[in-house]
Amino acid sequence: MLNPHRFRLAAVGLVVLVACPIHAAETPDASEKVVNYEAFGAVGDGKADDLPAIRDAHAHANRHGLPVRSKPGATYHLGRRAITAIISTDTDWGTSRFIIDDSAAVEDHRKALFEVRSALKPLPLKITRLKCGQTRLDAGVSSECLVYVENRNRRIFIRRGLNRNDGSVQKEVFILRQDGSIEGAIDWDYETVTRVEALPIDHETLFIRGGIFTNVANRMRQEDRQSGYWGRNLVIRRSKTVVDGVTHRVTGETDRGQPYEGFLNASRCARVMFRNCVIDGRKVYQKIGNAGKPVAMGTYGFTANLCVDFRMVGCRNGNDIFDRSRWGVIGTNFMKNILLEDCMLSRMDVHQGVSGSYVIRGTTLGHAGLNAIGRGSLIVENSTLHGHHLIYFRDDYGSTWDGTVTIRNCRWIPPGGRTNRPEMFGMRNDGTHDFGYPCAMPRVIRIDGLTIDDSGRTDGYQGIAYFGDPLGSQHDKRPFPYRLTERLEVSGLKIASGIKPGVSGNSELAKAVTLVEK
Repeated sequence: MLNPHRFRLAAVGLVVLVACPIHAAETPDASEKVVNYEAFGAVGDGKADDLPAIRDAHAHANRHGLPVRSKPGATYHLGRRAITAIISTDTDWGTSRFIIDDSAAVEDHRKALFEVRSALKPLPLKITRLKCGQTRLDAGVSSECLVYVENRNRRIFIRRGLNRNDGSVQKEVFILRQDGSIEGAIDWDYETVTRVEALPIDHETLFIRGGIFTNVANRMRQEDRQSGYWGRNLVIRRSKTVVDGVTHRVTGETDRGQPYEGFLNASRCARVMFRNCVIDGRKVYQKIGNAGKPVAMGTYGFTANLCVDFRMVGCRNGNDIFDRSRWGVIGTNFMKNILLEDCMLSRMDVHQGVSGSYVIRGTTLGHAGLNAIGRGSLIVENSTLHGHHLIYFRDDYGSTWDGTVTIRNCRWIPPGGRTNRPEMFGMRNDGTHDFGYPCAMPRVIRIDGLTIDDSGRTDGYQGIAYFGDPLGSQHDKRPFPYRLTERLEVSGLKIASGIKPGVSGNSELAKAVTLVEK
């Protein structure tokens, strides 16, 4: 049950564009405790465009600090106009349904349908320099805030491979408390800071509950594709937000189409949770990558970028997590502290880094498995992982994990038929590419209870290797050296085939790693 007395937010800089006027007699009284869409003209028959009414209802709720509740049994059509409903109060969509029909042209394919936004104004904050590992900043902020910083003079995550690029501007987020302490220690040295944003963190948690969304997918031809991924989604830009029980179904996909940013998209916020949400994976399409060759492209149904303390609990794919014709569910960039718990997803994919704590617990990951790039502590426990590697450290970003990895009481099921020697930890970095940062294998890897189901292999199977051959043969041509793992500790390892694992086919790597078997 929503509590309307918890919210007393004042309207801050909100501009409401009303598509069609509401007569004074029809305007809800501000003393009402819950706002509904029908009072602002929503029809809920699945045909009429209800998005303008929904936008106006939320604008009214935001001005008066009131929760919003949709009508049970209603089906709201969200139309194709470039309209975003701003949400700043608790919203309960319950069993209501929403139709997003992208089968015909929309006014702005990048625009979000809903954006959860704080009503608090940014704080003034000046920062000129930062040091990697810094945990204090005596800046005198008036309230706890999420701080975004960047240095446009330096580029990092300079991608290699078929999707190669010139990297991203050096940037990150962290929580700055009133006492000057930092949650999410600084990841990089900043000789200069060219941009700062300080976004106050609300005292109360905002809840988005329920709602069953059906997206009729776009059908853009390769030659007609518009720039950028499609939005048409729910974007979270407010810290301390919980999205609970949202379902997103995809229908109407054809052999042509353009990917989406992800229906649930958290960006520049802290302490955000997606809980008990179900999202369909979308089809995999092809494009010509920056190297001039075909590459796969797809949609991550859940996405998170520039977040601190991001959690997904009890979330799952709405379709088969082993269906390789579908891309996957979750992708992230520039993150600090991630927890996946009790989820069932086709993949967990970190692109441009996670730092601090990266925890996978009680979770099943499907055909695309677990990917990682970043630094800190990576812990996988009580989970079942599929995929060609137990963990794949993405080679397009340098296969780097600067920290420790712990595997505890897990199960790994590598697919059959691809190789006679699956690699538990997949990585590749020959030291010839500048990614914008030093690259390293995990310093220490600890395995404490792991069952590998490699049964049913064909003749010629050689068993598992802990590592493949990430270095190549160019020993004297590495301008950007790749630091190797120092120690591998293994206990409680059970292998269905009974074949003892090897360290690596690369003698240089095998000699560098101290293997401790208990």
